[in-house]
Amino acid sequence: MNSVLNFKIIFKIISILLAIITLALLSCEGLAVAYHEALMPFLYSAVITAVLGVLFWTFFTHNHHNLDMHRKDAYFTVVFSWFIMGVVGALPYLFSHAIPLPVNAFFESVSGFTTTGSSILTDIEALPKSILFWRSLTHWIGGIGIIVLIIVILPSLKIGGYHLFTLESSLQEKLQPRIKAVGLRLLMIYVLLTLAEVLFLMFGHMNLYESVCHAFGTIATGGFSPKNTSIADYSPYIQYVVMVFMLLAGVNFAIHYYMLNRNFKKVKENEEVRFYLMMILIIGAIITAILFFKMHKPLELSFRESFFQVISMVTCTGFASADYLQWPTVAWMIIFFTMFLGGSTGSTAGGIKMVRHLVLFKNLRNIIRKRLSPNAVLSVHLNAKKLNPDTNNAILTFITVYFFVFAVGTFLLLLLGIDSKTASSSVATCMAGIGPGIGSVGPVGNFAHLPATAKLILTILMITGRLEIYPIIALFTRNFWKR
Repeated sequence: MNSVLNFKIIFKIISILLAIITLALLSCEGLAVAYHEALMPFLYSAVITAVLGVLFWTFFTHNHHNLDMHRKDAYFTVVFSWFIMGVVGALPYLFSHAIPLPVNAFFESVSGFTTTGSSILTDIEALPKSILFWRSLTHWIGGIGIIVLIIVILPSLKIGGYHLFTLESSLQEKLQPRIKAVGLRLLMIYVLLTLAEVLFLMFGHMNLYESVCHAFGTIATGGFSPKNTSIADYSPYIQYVVMVFMLLAGVNFAIHYYMLNRNFKKVKENEEVRFYLMMILIIGAIITAILFFKMHKPLELSFRESFFQVISMVTCTGFASADYLQWPTVAWMIIFFTMFLGGSTGSTAGGIKMVRHLVLFKNLRNIIRKRLSPNAVLSVHLNAKKLNPDTNNAILTFITVYFFVFAVGTFLLLLLGIDSKTASSSVATCMAGIGPGIGSVGPVGNFAHLPATAKLILTILMITGRLEIYPIIALFTRNFWKR
């Protein structure tokens, strides 16, 4: 009898993921040596991860029949991948005793790989540099690197990787007919952006270690920093550099590809990019005015603090250069609103995504026009093309489901006795992959004080948000497990 899932292909893909993570863990050994820190936490973690990878690999024989990946296989593989990455990623924290509690270590690990940036650490700088480097590296791997590597590797194994490519929700626009070519080009862009930011940060007198860690957190739109104060204590130059690269990281990587190839027509046609920049400009300008006129801050400081926080929230990066909870109520309420925006489709950013909001606004506009002209035949267009009604409905449904999951998550945290500000913002920031929230989990706070049950709920929401909800929900439906 045929199985519901093709476990041979699933286990083979998982084993490749574990091999990549093993290499990443071993790379931290060199840093531990350089800073005279303990080697065994990474060695133990690498051995366990490698053994798990070998065990998964043994489930795959050399029989190359039935290696087609179907949608159910893809859903299960993607969901299981994020959970197992979270487990093995927690091992260095546990073995080094940097984070001794398994729930906290799992929370920190998943927050890293999903590029959320929420943390339970109360004194970041007290941890070994190699552990903090691993923490930032999980961002870079989870942001896009590991997905692209799978896209590059799978074709050589005669395994179709396109389901993984789309379900992960990063880089949905195919740039070339061959997935391997797409993966290589996207990986190149990802690496180039990372290296460019490292260089610009070093020009601002940030040391190499901190430059690499912050570049990992920026390009992956993650937000982990090796500093307790995030970006706040760095120079204005550093803050502007991080601001620019956060903005670039929140743009669809297809746009970067078109820019490199001087295909400006494609860039010009993309409505999402214009909407993304317009939203940042409008929200940033409003908060700049609030800080300048109500708090009487200098204009440049008002501009820098405002746009840094807005870009950080919209792109779901989570770096902070100021404590926005000290701003007037209307300002931090706007910041809370930006948690639901998200960056561009095809970027490493999380959230609902700008294109969905754009389609929502176009539908609202058509409803108003229909009220004024009942006989008008209206349709939604995106990038000068008519949007398929099924796609249009799917986008609107996703937004509804997103807010429903947000409401359920908030309700569960309220039941645990968490105050409304902290509960709602914790769910919003974890679903969108942002990091800090409001209430007791603001930019100068953390998630350490939350109950273990709340941390587990938020950890699941991080993965749910990263995978854009449906893969998680699908696993709990009866039809999924039907043959």
